[in-house]
Amino acid sequence: MVRNKKLQEIDLSLNSLVVFRKLLTHEVILPLRALLDTETMDPLIQLRKYTEFLSRLFVRSTNLTEYIFSLVCEDDNFYVRAKARGDEIDEILEASVVNELAIIERLARLRPQELQKEVSYYGVLPEWRTADIHFPEAYQERMQELHKYGYGQFSRSSMFVVREEHCVPVRYPDQTRLSDLFGYERERAEITANTRALLAGKPAQNVLLYGDAGTGKSSTVKALVNEFYGEGLRLIQITKEQLPLLPDIMDEIHDNPLKFILFIDDLTFASGEGGFGSLKATLEGSVSARAENAVIYATSNRRHIVQERFSDREGDDIHRNDTLEEMGSLSARFGLRVNFARPDKKAYLAIVQELADAANLNIAPEKLALEAEQFALRAGGRSPRAAKQCVEQLSAAEPDIC
Repeated sequence: MVRNKKLQEIDLSLNSLVVFRKLLTHEVILPLRALLDTETMDPLIQLRKYTEFLSRLFVRSTNLTEYIFSLVCEDDNFYVRAKARGDEIDEILEASVVNELAIIERLARLRPQELQKEVSYYGVLPEWRTADIHFPEAYQERMQELHKYGYGQFSRSSMFVVREEHCVPVRYPDQTRLSDLFGYERERAEITANTRALLAGKPAQNVLLYGDAGTGKSSTVKALVNEFYGEGLRLIQITKEQLPLLPDIMDEIHDNPLKFILFIDDLTFASGEGGFGSLKATLEGSVSARAENAVIYATSNRRHIVQERFSDREGDDIHRNDTLEEMGSLSARFGLRVNFARPDKKAYLAIVQELADAANLNIAPEKLALEAEQFALRAGGRSPRAAKQCVEQLSAAEPDIC
């Protein structure tokens, strides 16, 4: 079979990629590239490659141009890292990037009909869309917004966890927004102001959110990330057992243009428990322990997050008082400490009413208050969590309560 000259040129030029070379091994690009080489392919293989390519593309998008451009924008390469650090870029590298983007654009603009001609099949084949995107220009515009969008995996998700010493995206991140949370306006305003300072490049404090269970401490942190995702905020959740990895995580994100909340949920330490020293060093900002683009937000049911035992006061340690003071002062190393106290009856019922209004729950206020108080008794006390669960239960049974 005689090869299509345009497809041959695109296929050949793709082999010259240096900066964006990793794109060539992407699972959507691989079968697309295979379609460009039609010289030795029999009709069945051609058809299989065509449908394999589209089955992979359609899972993500129906527009080839837009999808390939998104891959370019998300690509983690030495050029984008240098741009993120603010390095001066050699004009040779800049010219190379422009040339490579033009090559990738030709691939991304391929129309279905151009490849269907190379597939010896006379039935109906699915098609994709294309778009008018000038890759070199659009990519440079993207580079001006690196502090909002980032690159690599951090450009694709808002929340991450640590697995096997590496940050990985949360597949289904919490979608809570600040508008979904009721009550505690003053407390959330403090944390929001601190988060805005981080995003603005101003000094921001590490934050300890402490107080009763079910008061919305964790939800507040996640809602902030969803609220400011478009401004470049990301969350990395770390377990207590992973605290020794803090210096490595800080090193990994140090040069990233995004801002990060390192989130530790339900934090408490027993005396002598591992991770204490790593957290203390990070909070104190010791060498290699603190990145300027990251803060720690931790939640705890206790204001003093180190649990002191009676046995800690015994023994022969001549510096015992210093040890006890150090244990008790870990909370004080958080620059901002915000108390989420259990709401009183008035505040609790106000939260219930706001949640009921948001859910369009049709129930008389007196009946709602009675149901809410009874639910709180069964739930072990008043809290925003109990209020939410109460309204959800009433919504599910609404025809029976009206």
